Amino acid sequence: MESDDPTDVRVLAVTTDDIVTALEANERRGVDAVLRITPPFSGRMRARLHREGSERDYDDPPPIHIPPDRFVDAIPPFPSPDDTEDEIRSDSGTTYSQERHRERHTDAVEMWRSRVRESILESASIPAPDGPHVVRVATLG
Repeated sequence: MESDDPTDVRVLAVTTDDIVTALEANERRGVDAVLRITPPFSGRMRARLHREGSERDYDDPPPIHIPPDRFVDAIPPFPSPDDTEDEIRSDSGTTYSQERHRERHTDAVEMWRSRVRESILESASIPAPDGPHVVRVATLG
């Protein structure tokens, strides 16, 4: 059954990659990436990656935008290229090179992504007219 009431949503399906991508886009570029649920609402809905502020006018009710940090327990600090360089230069057994820097930073970003994937919650709250509504999160992929 479909409705205009977001409290009808019980399960929210979202890809793990969409959560990671939204968090990374916000960390790297501050683009206001969110996960969006588009009405009409039903018991099982899909949240998709969306850039907030890129929308047009919507009918009533409007889509729900969920910040990606609501899907994770704790967001680890995103690795910066400067921190990666500092780590290489402080390691007396390693000689700095641009190639080593690039490889280590790529590894650090992959480790960050892995840590985010491991911290995805089983439930999250979505905004509703009478306050936050908790839904079960079903990760895809």
